[in-house]
Amino acid sequence: MPQMAPINWLSLFIIFSLTFILFSMMNYYSTLPQTPKSKISHKHMSTPFNWKW
Repeated sequence: MPQMAPINWLSLFIIFSLTFILFSMMNYYSTLPQTPKSKISHKHMSTPFNWKW
């Protein structure tokens, strides 16, 4: 709308930019990535220690 003041355009741009950044950060940090489990540690954990005293 051409009758709006330029400062109003600037404030709207800042508000929409901040909300976009906020929702983007919330989307990025809302999920935890799956860590790949190495086969070596899984093999090491699966071997039981049978101590014969």
